[in-house]
This record gives sequence, structure tokens and C-alpha cells, in this order.
Amino acid sequence: MSGRRDWWLMAALLGLGIAAPLLFPALVAQFAFLWLMVVFALSWDVMGGQMGYNSFGNILFFGLGCYTTAVVQRDLGLDYFAGLAVGLGLSALVGVAAALFVGRAILGLRGHYFAIGTLGLGIAAAEIAGGWYYIGAGSGMVTPVFPGDVDTRNLFFYALLFALAGVCFVFLRALYQCRFGMAINAIRDNEDKAEAMGLHTLRYKITAWCVAAFFLALAGGLAGNMIGFIDPRDVAFAGATYGVWMVLMAVLGGKGTLWGPVIGAAIFHLVQELFWTYLLGWQRVALGALIVLIVVFYPQGIMGWLRERRAGRPAREGEAEA
Repeated sequence: MSGRRDWWLMAALLGLGIAAPLLFPALVAQFAFLWLMVVFALSWDVMGGQMGYNSFGNILFFGLGCYTTAVVQRDLGLDYFAGLAVGLGLSALVGVAAALFVGRAILGLRGHYFAIGTLGLGIAAAEIAGGWYYIGAGSGMVTPVFPGDVDTRNLFFYALLFALAGVCFVFLRALYQCRFGMAINAIRDNEDKAEAMGLHTLRYKITAWCVAAFFLALAGGLAGNMIGFIDPRDVAFAGATYGVWMVLMAVLGGKGTLWGPVIGAAIFHLVQELFWTYLLGWQRVALGALIVLIVVFYPQGIMGWLRERRAGRPAREGEAEA
């Protein structure tokens, strides 16, 4: 039943994703950012929800993707689309390599020590990028101009980000249903017992971070081009915005679940757009209040709240547990 319901939900999401730019052509850019938020939430949840390692440094991989793609496009002399394709491929490799390197050094930490350590990664990366003139330093970096009008550009990146979100969701769904998913859940539940039973926990932790880095680096390459300008602190390594949002979206929807990050990203992005439209000047205050409300009143997330409601009502005759 649960599997059939998942397929129906995925089909509905696919239909909505295809129909959205046709029904709301003026909002294509906003919908593109929605799929970016979905990738943020899903990729963070690999570590923070499924494995119980709350990382505040995942923005590092997004920023590396932004800059790697832009530098390749600028320096290799290829046409726009070839440069974008090569840049995205190299961004994925750089992101995974960074996760491998950093993971070996920091994934020995646990709990709040790990969270604080990862927080420093994004801050350090932003400071390094802000002082590196090869990538524009604090002045930022302009990406190559898309060879078409604004509407075509928005639709192009909407399609790519929609595809990336879909691939990320399907890949993680398959990953969580195999041995790997059970292993990272075991680490979340009790890492010491998992190690005592012979599980190579460090290897699984590094692999999980590499998976998150892969998708975030690709998202960074696409987002940097769609925005058209890469600022080291406000776009690439925006820990105070993107870095916090990816955590909040997963928590809002229900971390440690497959659909929770998707639901959380959709609700958060919608509310954020409404704040920016109707509360201009107070939008950051309202967003801060929303963050407090999420953490205080919905720590279990929407999926957790629904699970509690289901557990509290009597099961109907013939109803199977999803």
C-alpha cells in the first residue's frame, strides 16, 4: 500500500512539475528555486535525518559547485552549453572529493562537536572565497550570459533543477531501501552498537556525505548560472540563509523521512515568497519568527505529527500499516 501510494504521489508531483511553467509562466523562476529548495532539504536529510549527524557545513559543497562551474565556463573557452555541461561534471567531482577529504578529518566527531565543526566549514570557505581574486574575491563573480532571453533562461534552468530534484528523490528512495539505508539508520539509533556488530561506520558516514555533496555541487552549478552572479557570502557560501534553510525545511517536513523534506521545502518556500511579497521590510523578522515556531512547536515535523495522529486513531478493518 505504501509503495503504491508513493508511486501515485510521485506521478502527481511529476505532473505538477511539468504543468507549473505552462500554467504560471510568470512564476517560472520562483518554481525553479522551489526545486532547488527540495534538493537542499533532501540532501541535508541524508546526514541529518537518516543518519542523525546534524551538519551545518553542507553549504560548502553548494558553493564549490557554484564557483567550479563558473570558472570552467569562463576559462575553457567553450560555448555556453558545453561549458555548463563540463562545469557541472567537474563540480560534482570537486564536491565529492571535498566530502571525502573533509569527512575523514571531521566525521570522527559526534553530536554538537560535529555540528560546531561543520559550521566552521562554511564560514571558512566564505572568508577564503572573499579574499581570492581569481574568483572575484569580495566583489563576486559574474557567470557567462545565457544565449537567449530571460524567459528562455528561466525555463531552461527550471527544467534542469526539476530534473535534478527528481533524480535526487528517486536515487535516495532506492538508497534508503537497500542495505545502505539500514546501515545509516543503525548509526543514528546507536553508533556504538553498530560498530560492535561489525559495521564500518566511518565508511558509511563518508559515503553519505559524498552523496549529499554530489547533489549539492550540481545544484550550486545550476543556481549560480540561473542567478547570474556569485557572491561568496550571500550566494555561494550563504550559511545564514541557504545553510540554515536546508536544515529547517527538513525539520519542518519531518527529518528522517523521504517525503518530509519535500513537503517542508514546498511549505517553507511558499511562506517565504509570501513574506517577501506582502511583508517587504519585515520579511526577515517574519522569517525569523517562523524559524522559532518551527523549532519550538514542530520539532517532530509534519510527517511526525501525521504519524502520531495515525497512531492515536483506531485502525479501520482491513487497513494495512503504511
